[in-house]
Amino acid sequence: MFLTQDDFKIKASNFDLSNGFNVLRIICGAFMFPHIAGKFAAGALSVGTVGFFAKAGFHPPEAWVMLAAAAEFSVGVALVLGLCTRYAAVGAAVVLGMAVYALQMVKGFGWTWNTGGYEYPVFWAIASLAVAVEAWKQYLALNGVARRVLRHAAA
Repeated sequence: MFLTQDDFKIKASNFDLSNGFNVLRIICGAFMFPHIAGKFAAGALSVGTVGFFAKAGFHPPEAWVMLAAAAEFSVGVALVLGLCTRYAAVGAAVVLGMAVYALQMVKGFGWTWNTGGYEYPVFWAIASLAVAVEAWKQYLALNGVARRVLRHAAA
């Protein structure tokens, strides 16, 4: 259940776009990059983003903005390339969950996009969790873990 060498291999099969799992995984990763860009303005931290993080209770806000950008970059690249997918997808869901928390703290409940709501990060967190579940299923099937667990439970 830990990382294997295979988790760090970029494979051609990771880019087979006839596989819906690959399409969803790549999109989940690619949609992280606009979030990173939004945290910077003209090569520096966005004043508005830093202010938002401060209002949400993340102190020091500059450090949290940088941490968020680094996390979004890491999970985005990993998901697009298919590296450490089962962990990257869970990480993406956590990052998006933190975004929902911050939106709740700053704006209160707001579901719709036109009011700055958080249906967008909730949707992508759920999509990322779907990618994580599928990646774990594939990992367990490839390693025969499911058969061993079932065999052990039946004994």
